[in-house]
Amino acid sequence: MKLYALKENHLFRRAYQKGGHRSSRTVTVYALKDRAAGLLRKQNPQKQTLNRIGISASKKVGGAVQRNRAKRLIREAYRQIDKTVGIRKGFLLVIVPKTAATVSKMQDVQSALLACLSALALLKGQDDPAGEPGPAPRERDADAADGDPS
Repeated sequence: MKLYALKENHLFRRAYQKGGHRSSRTVTVYALKDRAAGLLRKQNPQKQTLNRIGISASKKVGGAVQRNRAKRLIREAYRQIDKTVGIRKGFLLVIVPKTAATVSKMQDVQSALLACLSALALLKGQDDPAGEPGPAPRERDADAADGDPS
């Protein structure tokens, strides 16, 4: 499966500011519903909705060799997750590797990415939209609903 790159700076900024995000020890994932997904669906040959993915590795991660290794690990982890579990389509995804990603094994990065995508409800079969992260609604006690302060 081909990964469609996120290249425009304004889309990265929008994902950072308005998108939901989750972090782990090795990666941080920002996700935002892609408003242009319908247009891209008409343009691509398979006529399917796509995710656009941007990987942003700063110099904090390390030198060029470490940054490129972290990006390769993230790309492959994303491919494996999409192939085995399945990822919902129609989102802008920005994945930021952390310093720990340069010394981690592929399986560690994959499990961290899977946990972040799951927390954002981006895996197939999950219902919550990724653009609205936040705490789960609290259930009220039956006594509190009656107005009894006990």
